[in-house]
Amino acid sequence: MLYKIVWSFPLTAISLVSPAHAALPEPVKAMIDAAIESGKDAEVQSVFKFAKLTNPDDVAEIDAMLAVYTAKKTQLAAAKKQEQMEAPFFENWTGEGELGGFRNTGNSSNVGLSGGIRLAKDAVKWRLNFRARADYQRSNGVTSREQYAAALEPEYKIDDRLFVYGLAQYDRDQFQGFSSRYTISGGIGYTVINEKDVKLNLKAGPAWRLTEFTDGGSDSSLAGLIGLDLGWQIAKNLKLTQGAGATLASDAQSLTSANVIFSSGTNTLTATTGLDAKIYGKLKARFSYVIEHETNPPEGRQETDTLSRATLVYDF
Repeated sequence: MLYKIVWSFPLTAISLVSPAHAALPEPVKAMIDAAIESGKDAEVQSVFKFAKLTNPDDVAEIDAMLAVYTAKKTQLAAAKKQEQMEAPFFENWTGEGELGGFRNTGNSSNVGLSGGIRLAKDAVKWRLNFRARADYQRSNGVTSREQYAAALEPEYKIDDRLFVYGLAQYDRDQFQGFSSRYTISGGIGYTVINEKDVKLNLKAGPAWRLTEFTDGGSDSSLAGLIGLDLGWQIAKNLKLTQGAGATLASDAQSLTSANVIFSSGTNTLTATTGLDAKIYGKLKARFSYVIEHETNPPEGRQETDTLSRATLVYDF
């Protein structure tokens, strides 16, 4: 280490000036640049932290680089927010399409088809989610399953976790005893967990439901709705979801959402457990198990229906 020595008379007076600082080593700069290029903020902050720990003489230079990175990140966030505010309604949508089917011949003849679509638009203060699904099956020439569902759910963001939701949903399942069922609900939702790999949303509110039965009768009633949305990224290419068919998370962490509707006529639970395995790029395989339970179904109908699906899903 070199020191600058200042001589003064008498010779007993000697002062040492701090050593001149070397520039930040190139490998450290390259490591910081690579972290910034990855676009993962948590990794960038971690690299800056350890760069300062291992290069204490260059903390000022590293802090200057961190300040530049932070300023650029703030500018990009502001630009993205402005873009969301100014984007036309039909822009900045994301979603996925899902399709699966089967056919058996021989001792029994079965053919089935399952399909669905999900769309989501995430703006600065609101989100809009749409989903639709159809399941159809014939066994030995007789239709054994014919189910259709669609839902539209807007959300207004009060803050980063609290939101107000609305819901309009349509269902048709003649094998459960109703030709049409309409549900309207609105209430409060809250993001209980919002981590990198796990997200959990809860919501609750009043609801109104009109059911038209296959025998020609109908029933309408006030009800209450409790919903749950869970998504867990178990590994890089594997995701577990628990939910049931009405709400869609804005960031696609969860595929569906669990709903329980309480009313004077019948209570309804719809729940789906899904497992996504990434195949290649935006294509993935989905395995899901659905439970639909009615506490007071029409006469001659079972209280609980279950369905297992294996489908291919493409994100767009």
